Amino acid sequence: MDFFNSALGKNITFLHPAYFIISGFIGIPNINYYYVFLIVVYVVSVLGNTAVMALIYLDYNLRTPKYVAVFNLAFVDLVGSSALVPKVIDIFLFNHPSIPYNDCLTFMFFYYTCLSMQSFNLVALSYDRLVAIIFPLHYQVKVTHRFMFSLTFLFWVFVVIVQLITVGLNTRLSFCESVVINSYFCDHGQMYRLACNDNTPSFVIAKLLQCLTLWLPLVFVLLSYLCIGYALSKIATVQERMKAFKTCTAHLSLVAIYFIPALITFTMSANIHPNARIINLSLTSVFPPMLNPIIYVLQTQEIRISVKKILKITKQSKSAMRKK
Repeated sequence: MDFFNSALGKNITFLHPAYFIISGFIGIPNINYYYVFLIVVYVVSVLGNTAVMALIYLDYNLRTPKYVAVFNLAFVDLVGSSALVPKVIDIFLFNHPSIPYNDCLTFMFFYYTCLSMQSFNLVALSYDRLVAIIFPLHYQVKVTHRFMFSLTFLFWVFVVIVQLITVGLNTRLSFCESVVINSYFCDHGQMYRLACNDNTPSFVIAKLLQCLTLWLPLVFVLLSYLCIGYALSKIATVQERMKAFKTCTAHLSLVAIYFIPALITFTMSANIHPNARIINLSLTSVFPPMLNPIIYVLQTQEIRISVKKILKITKQSKSAMRKK
């Protein structure tokens, strides 16, 4: 009963601080260079993801169900980076470590929403590859624009609802002593541990979200590739196997870049130094959004063709203007 009272009690007064203080790195000299590095990564991420979204919008050949998920991935990467990096730079590079209570909760909501949506975008793309390789003759029927838009919409609704619940439970916490968050942003885990009342609901939702937005998508992706591997083993020639497998390399690269650092961070957070955790978590947050568009341009034939086509049109337009 105490669990529900602490989470949902009506006649309970909660003590909310005016602000939180983000501690960041502890005892590392010249750490400002790291924040400058994050700015560079952020700029590359913004340019890359904007370019991918522009390509998909401008090139009619890229308006396929698969690229609905790719566009959404680029959009999430752009929003997630923009929600995180400018604020981190403001906090540490311009020495504004305090953040108002409500702003901190908003920061937390956008950060975890985008982080969760990255994993669900990888689920959508793995389903696309699964159907394309195992059921190639039924691909046009099973993976349609309507299906991909519906799947993406459901993922957004689910993630937004669970993150609103998470933030809502945090408003039921009282902070009587320290307001220093030992992280580089408004970290949910570090925040609820500061509470002086029962934080069990926040602890439970943190573990539940870890299962729903990290482990469950990873299990689906791994099972998808087990099925894909089995299907490829049935193909007669090695060349045909490699040709089919090459269509998965971009997605597999994204899966490795996102899930490996995330798993290390969220499964070993209690056993690693706070500075190591901050570095790992910050790189997990900013590196995938930077690398995703680069990987898709380098490893996806349709996007490479689209880039060449647009560059050719641009070159021809410039030549025509010079002749005039």
